[in-house]
Amino acid sequence: QLQLVESGGGVVQPGGSQRLSCTASGFTLTIYAIGWFRQAPGKGREWISCINCSGKITTYADSVKGRFTISRDNAKNTVYLQMNSVKSEDIGLYYCAANRDCTGLEGYDYWGQGTQDTVSS
Repeated sequence: QLQLVESGGGVVQPGGSQRLSCTASGFTLTIYAIGWFRQAPGKGREWISCINCSGKITTYADSVKGRFTISRDNAKNTVYLQMNSVKSEDIGLYYCAANRDCTGLEGYDYWGQGTQDTVSS
């Protein structure tokens, strides 16, 4: 069974840092691009970042550019989202999803269940 599992979510203080992980099982993550999405309470799902299969191409939404960093460790079948200088607007349920590349929002065939991130003092 193809599966993506997110982890690392939790409570973080404003201005703090947090790292989310997306680990694949049932398939090799090496041949897939991975995107991160989030959904804040009462709002629609937002695309925030993507990394291609080799890790040489990374893209970010304007809302997180300069603060978040996406990376991958194919040996561990895992993609990471490092969140720095977090803001209250970063609250939400974070999802990872697999695609062929990072050229668009279509083609995300495999989705994780999400991990909750909460920003609180």
